[in-house]
Amino acid sequence: MKTKTPSKLEKILAAGNLAVTSECGPPRGSDPEAITKKAGMIKDHVDAINITDNQTSVTRLCSLASCIHLKLMGLEPILQMVVRDRNRIALQSDILGAASFDIHNILCLSGDHQQFGDSSQGQNVFDIDSMQLIQTVRHMRDDGKFLGGDDINRPPRMFVGAAANPFADPFEIRTPRLAKKIAAGVEFIQTQCIYNLDKFELWMQQNRDRGLHEKAYIMAGVTPFKSAGMAKYMKNRVPGMDVPDDVVKRMAGVPKEKQAQEGIDICVETIQRLKECDGVSGFHVMAIEWEEKVPEIVERSGLYPRPEAVE
Repeated sequence: MKTKTPSKLEKILAAGNLAVTSECGPPRGSDPEAITKKAGMIKDHVDAINITDNQTSVTRLCSLASCIHLKLMGLEPILQMVVRDRNRIALQSDILGAASFDIHNILCLSGDHQQFGDSSQGQNVFDIDSMQLIQTVRHMRDDGKFLGGDDINRPPRMFVGAAANPFADPFEIRTPRLAKKIAAGVEFIQTQCIYNLDKFELWMQQNRDRGLHEKAYIMAGVTPFKSAGMAKYMKNRVPGMDVPDDVVKRMAGVPKEKQAQEGIDICVETIQRLKECDGVSGFHVMAIEWEEKVPEIVERSGLYPRPEAVE
């Protein structure tokens, strides 16, 4: 696909192995133990760990500092970066900051609107959008230049990712939008949580028809339900989420004390089915504040032990 970066994640994918990533949300304070404890639970079962960037527009320990804590543990972080809060000067500066600590993966995102968070009066920035952020990272890496045209001393060497939601409306633009991100320079994709497997497989068929699965690595996103209430909430209250009625009924059809295990079972079954889907290059396991369950999910899905990255 291109000249390889030092990213372990990229090496796993390039070798044809199904990659596994997971996600940790930073704490509402400066104590790093919250992030290092989460990472310690999953480190042996994943190839890289996303660090969210003030998710849901709630102020948290910054993604960059959290990624540095993971680097100090000898782990592979994926720096999430949203364009909501920074202009192009700050974005380029933070990219250099990450590169100075040899952080080699970045996920370029728009960011949730600030009205959902703890600072609803905060100003959106959106100096550039997520597509342009992808282009910026590639320009800094491949051309060794800032957006203003000056040369960069020691350019960042980053594997460039983005998110995709196969379920957002209108569905017919989902594949063209992915094509635009790939044209902008994205190299790997992590998708929204998948519960409607038929619709996801249709999206993947459309991607294959355009050869997009050969131009970027597509990692399927999965999130285990903790309860029937969580399933209903995600179906009815979370924009862009597609939770079929039969999944909600399945969760509600077991006793309350067994619903968490049922949610894990559904997650494992999803991974096992999508392992057979042509073009799926790996899985992004988002066990929200439930990191201790990631090892079970990965092991039961047949994705453990993890392969070593080949130089």
